[in-house]
Amino acid sequence: MEEVKKKPKLKRRVSLFALTAYGVGNVLGAGIYALIGEVVGITGNLSWLSFILASVTGALTGLSYAELSAMFPKSAAEFVYTEEAFKIRTLSFILGWIIIFSGIFSAATVALAFSSYLSGFFGIDSVYLIIFFAILLVLILSGINIVGIKTSTRTNILFTLIEASGLIIIIIIGFPFFGSVNYFELPTAASFTAVFSAVALIFFAYIGFEDIANIAEEVKEPHRNLPKAIIYSIIITTILYCLTAISVVSILPYNEIAASEAPLRDVAAEVLGSAGGIIMSLIALFATANTVLIMLIVTSRMMYGMARDKALPEGLSKISPKYRTPVIAVFLTMILTIIPIFFGDISIVAHATVFGVLINFFLVNISLIALRKTKPNLERPFKVKPSIKWVPIIALLGSIVCIGLLFTFDWLIIVIQSVIILCGIGVFYIMKSKIETKSIKN
Repeated sequence: MEEVKKKPKLKRRVSLFALTAYGVGNVLGAGIYALIGEVVGITGNLSWLSFILASVTGALTGLSYAELSAMFPKSAAEFVYTEEAFKIRTLSFILGWIIIFSGIFSAATVALAFSSYLSGFFGIDSVYLIIFFAILLVLILSGINIVGIKTSTRTNILFTLIEASGLIIIIIIGFPFFGSVNYFELPTAASFTAVFSAVALIFFAYIGFEDIANIAEEVKEPHRNLPKAIIYSIIITTILYCLTAISVVSILPYNEIAASEAPLRDVAAEVLGSAGGIIMSLIALFATANTVLIMLIVTSRMMYGMARDKALPEGLSKISPKYRTPVIAVFLTMILTIIPIFFGDISIVAHATVFGVLINFFLVNISLIALRKTKPNLERPFKVKPSIKWVPIIALLGSIVCIGLLFTFDWLIIVIQSVIILCGIGVFYIMKSKIETKSIKN
């Protein structure tokens, strides 16, 4: 009698608390530490309103993720949603390709930001040292990723608490200054429309809640915990962002914040002295490292999920019997992340990833609308309301907003993302012999 060997599976070890911390950590990430100066430069003391509008924009798609993740709690979440909705393997492959590419370049970009902070402590402005530190960070965090999701989420919780503490410090030291300025004051010559123009920029600081869905197969009670974690993450980060925006302009004039290379460091130094500035710089190191860790986890799980569903070579779906992690996908993610680090400066490509994320969000919203029409009887542990007939209004608004934000990008970014998509199509047809090019019917 032939013995049937069971393939090892991912283990469900992530609780609701750990999952929410994972989402909060990814949303907070490095974005707020770098973006607050630019946002204040555009919107002045009214920056808090731009954060609220950006959170509403993110929540529209976040609620679509909440419904879909409860229905299909699987790795490679967006790939699965488009597969279920449209049964067009090329479309779901390209979406997965965009997300993988975005994750790789986001991790590389933030790793370079981390090493820039770190090399600054040594007082050495060397591109070679920056590249070395960035690669070392990716190697260390990939090791944590291989050891297991439990180790990764524990590290993430620690880093999240540290980076959130940085914002909490800014909020606390700002309390005595609350009410000292007009919070509706815009920069000279700026109109109220500046608030809306800042939303696309701030949206980068909200990217991350969607990555919760990509570790669905390692989450305890995913049908219940995935929607809750997505919603909790958006609420918590919005409160922190808005209070931080109010605090910084209460402590320093908005024009000084806009001119600063490290706004939160300078705000802390204004109240706490040079020690405060050093503390904020150290916290920024943890914030950037945390973002890199999460992007490495998410990208490797996307590769694993697509390979398991036969959209990438099967080897990428192999699970380590010892660690219960997709070790080959983790290793490939590490190698692909290291390669762009050698460019030293990939900020343009990083902006292209945001463009890619908006395409992703648009397709997720459209997938939810399509599934409401084609599969109305599927069990939906969490259901977005209200709806007009079978059309969920929030998902419809989310798709319209995402399309609108795409038109705010420079033409060069659009060209870069188009090249990424064309390369993905090329890879899809080159790998025809090794992958399943037609969607698997249920």
